[in-house]
Amino acid sequence: MTRYTQDIFVSWEELHRDCRALCRTLIAREEKWTRIIAVTRGGLIPAAVVARELDLRLVDTICVVSYRGAQAQQAGAVDILEAPTGDGEGCLLIDDLVDTGRTARAIRERLPRAFFATVYAKPEGRPFTDLCIREIPQTTWIRFPWDTELSFAVPLVERDDD
Repeated sequence: MTRYTQDIFVSWEELHRDCRALCRTLIAREEKWTRIIAVTRGGLIPAAVVARELDLRLVDTICVVSYRGAQAQQAGAVDILEAPTGDGEGCLLIDDLVDTGRTARAIRERLPRAFFATVYAKPEGRPFTDLCIREIPQTTWIRFPWDTELSFAVPLVERDDD
């Protein structure tokens, strides 16, 4: 199991900027996809941005469960709850992150002909994607904006934990 030694917090603005950078790279490929398949749940928001920027109206999902609780993947357990039919030909598969590659491997087996693009990738999972915009160290946990909330931070001089 990967030990996470640092966190990075991705803001909504940063995520949107990175998704648009992904779109620019996809547009430069001059390929025509018939639909987008978003990997639930993390790929839903990036897929919405990609659908808008690439003017694609057909958006489907592949519903996958591999994480159970914060920072915990069940060993070997990747459940595909629902998936589109076919082998992915003409489809653009979008996810927020590929981490260890376990989920990506299962999706690739189900949709081997889809073009798989992620916003973020870690070294272990990167080989399972066709494209990513930003590589992240394997030991870094990404805090996405939909998983966090703003709260008051006690000034450092008032903290007892230092």
